[in-house]
Amino acid sequence: MTSPTPDTQPTYVPHRGTRDRRELAAWRNALFAVFFLSGFGLSAWVARLPAIRDDVGLSTAAVGLVLLAGSGASIIGLVGAPPLLARIGARAGMVGALATASLGLVAIGAGATVFGALPLVVVGLALFGLGNGAVDVIMNVDAAEAEREIGRTIMPLMHAFFSIGTVVGAGIAAGAAALGMAVAVHLSIVAVVVVGGVLVAVRFVPRREAVGDPAPGSAAREPWSARFRAGLSVWGDPRLLLIGVVILGMAFAEGSANDWIAIATVDGHGFDETAGALMLTAFMVAMTTGRMLGGPVIDRFGRVPVLRALAVIAIAGLALFIFGTATWMLVAGAVLWGVGASLGFPVGMSAAADHPTQSAARVSAVAIIGYMAFLVGPPLIGFLGEQFGILNGLLVVLGLMVLSGLAAPAARARSRAAGM
Repeated sequence: MTSPTPDTQPTYVPHRGTRDRRELAAWRNALFAVFFLSGFGLSAWVARLPAIRDDVGLSTAAVGLVLLAGSGASIIGLVGAPPLLARIGARAGMVGALATASLGLVAIGAGATVFGALPLVVVGLALFGLGNGAVDVIMNVDAAEAEREIGRTIMPLMHAFFSIGTVVGAGIAAGAAALGMAVAVHLSIVAVVVVGGVLVAVRFVPRREAVGDPAPGSAAREPWSARFRAGLSVWGDPRLLLIGVVILGMAFAEGSANDWIAIATVDGHGFDETAGALMLTAFMVAMTTGRMLGGPVIDRFGRVPVLRALAVIAIAGLALFIFGTATWMLVAGAVLWGVGASLGFPVGMSAAADHPTQSAARVSAVAIIGYMAFLVGPPLIGFLGEQFGILNGLLVVLGLMVLSGLAAPAARARSRAAGM
């Protein structure tokens, strides 16, 4: 491994390939749509979590256990995504994963408001988690490949579209809650939109052998099992694992907000369900804004200083939200929390892709680390919230943000030309 280059040095970008600008723009836009749909589906049910809890009569601890069931299935999706990607490719993988997640949304709604059956809600969360966990890895891997061919940094914008999806989904959920729309009706509509959207979007995603798609007219490839085993070798890279720590802390902060900020607003601060959905919306708007504007900031100051500054901002926001008493303090806390957690994941994806031959495998590895935190963290918060109060349960996020800031140097831009 060569000595690190300054953090402000531009990341080496390989040859752009043979696709013309129109094809690359269509690919980029298709992935924007897939990221959007993933976030849209996630926030749709998360923002209605207080209503789902009330429909089936769950305690705070029980909510945490239900989320744990969904998280367990999501972990299966995360771990299963690389072999799935190697076998069927990114295009089919994204369709299948989002279709599975959409089926889960329908089951969650039916279990909550049609049958009042907790087991059906759990099955729905498991299906949603399985599909969403898999698509999270697959779309990030394909986005890293698109970024390399396009020749400029677009990963923050990809994640901005995920955040835009969460903002739109949360905003619609707030409207549905205010109108008294049944969760089953709301989530069924969302499921139809997600499935229809991904079927259209993947038509513009080119087939890429690097992400498991069989290229038309290509020679026979290595067996998928051999490609999968080769991908496992990246887990021995210490720098990659430290990048995973950066993503772990940021993903924990994001996931905790997604699943608990609405309930924390209702149960911890005494507001109603609509206010809880709006607080989630404020968080997601702030995160989206950070991702849309973060690229030029990173280009100007470098990955490491920006990641450290964002960790401090997130800690300040969490403190305001947890300990604040005035409404403006809670809103400001949610906004700072969102800004602080906005760039860790996409920057980590780009940092993991800094490799001439193992970009896809490395992105897949750190995506698994990040989404593990994203999915396991919320049930942990639920357990701590039952024992010590939901606001006190959020204190664990502060420590992880400190670790994320300390591990930030691992994300420093490296030249692929010089090696890793």
